[in-house]
Amino acid sequence: MNVSRIAYERRTLVVALAAAWALAACSLGPNGEPPAMPSPAHYGQAALPEQTATAGGVAQHFDVGAQPVPNWWHLYGSAQLDALVDEGLKNSPTLAATAKNLAGAREQLRAQIGSSVLPTIDASGQATRNRALSIPGAGPQTVLYNVFVGQLEAHYTFDLFGAVRYANAALHARVDVQAFELDAARRTLAANIVTTAIDAAALNDEVEATRRLVVLARQTAQEDARRYALGAVPHAQALASEQNASDLEASLPPLLQQRQAARHALAVLIGRTPDAVPDIPTLASLTLPEHVPVVVPSSLLHTRPDIAAAEAALKAAAADVGLATSQLFPNLSLTASMGQGGFSWPAALSGAGALWSIGGSLTQPLFHGGALFAQRRAAIDFYQAATEQYKAAVLSAFQNVADTLAALEYDAQAARASDVSAASAQQAFEETASRGKLGAVSDLSVRVSEQQYWNERLAAIRASGRRLGDTALLYQAMGTPQATE
Repeated sequence: MNVSRIAYERRTLVVALAAAWALAACSLGPNGEPPAMPSPAHYGQAALPEQTATAGGVAQHFDVGAQPVPNWWHLYGSAQLDALVDEGLKNSPTLAATAKNLAGAREQLRAQIGSSVLPTIDASGQATRNRALSIPGAGPQTVLYNVFVGQLEAHYTFDLFGAVRYANAALHARVDVQAFELDAARRTLAANIVTTAIDAAALNDEVEATRRLVVLARQTAQEDARRYALGAVPHAQALASEQNASDLEASLPPLLQQRQAARHALAVLIGRTPDAVPDIPTLASLTLPEHVPVVVPSSLLHTRPDIAAAEAALKAAAADVGLATSQLFPNLSLTASMGQGGFSWPAALSGAGALWSIGGSLTQPLFHGGALFAQRRAAIDFYQAATEQYKAAVLSAFQNVADTLAALEYDAQAARASDVSAASAQQAFEETASRGKLGAVSDLSVRVSEQQYWNERLAAIRASGRRLGDTALLYQAMGTPQATE
């Protein structure tokens, strides 16, 4: 009878343990794989052309299927620009703070894994002097004694249902999010430095062109004022010339302010104070890259740091669901301790002072006011939200690439038209100036022709700056090259 009962209890224990391990092996949450996303044939509404229009002697080729370029700013062929980006990546406090936050998150992950996966062992020592009360009339009124104890304590929680595994997986995924955000921050900083330097260079040229226009307009206004005083032109013409000159003079301070702001922004981007403005390359010294990579949509999901961060956040949310589910199941912990103790040091250090204990605890949640189930439902909601956020990140990336590709094509068309117009205006001005030297046309006609040239030159400068800047944005939009085995 006793033998059969013991056998029955052993079989029951084996079945219970097998069931527990089977449940532990099952996944208690979603796998965190991102949802399937559409892979369009091309990014924009229209198919991508093989190359842009030719402007400034350059037609940019779209290399479909190419990988992103790591240090793409070197393609501009400017040592000054390279030095600015290198200085920014090295000295930017914002980037340094992001890197330190990532390093701290990684150390927290190591700490959590070390404390949750491995047993914890602590050493403790205690020395106390105690006074115990005694019963009146039953001996001495006061009992004084010492207690000396030193021991090692160990504790370990068995991860039967994956609570530790899911918690560590969630934290690991959130560290990955920060790593991808650091990568995105580096590329964004490089792009901001390049585009700000290009804006400052373009504004330099715009300021010089506007200053020349102001000089020409003021000369015309002064001449018309003299001619009006002589009765050679009507008052309306003199007033119109003065108004034109004043309007141009009023347009110059905003340009100067924009140029100063761009220089200040560039100084801060590379880690300097605004008073330490760096040398800026000229617009003419920058070479427009002829080949730009166009990562196919299916590969863009793996090259964009923002999409990778959204995917890591999705994995973290999936692990949170598993963690919340595992909290509904039993928790088994084992504790053990060993040491020496006694009422005196000799007794504590003797064989009679040996102390030890071992025990286990099994806890099964029964009633928590619905908190555990609510936490699980909340984790599922957050997981579903992370899924939608991943979709939004992918769609936003597709839009970003589509917009920058379209911008390059339209920039090239605008630059070509501006170049043709500026070249025609320059030729007309040179011919008019030659005729003016011969006395065939008046000085006013020469100034008017030169004004037309500088106005067209202004448009060409802006178009060139936009083309250079949008190229940098496209390189950034392509993301980071995929690691190869």
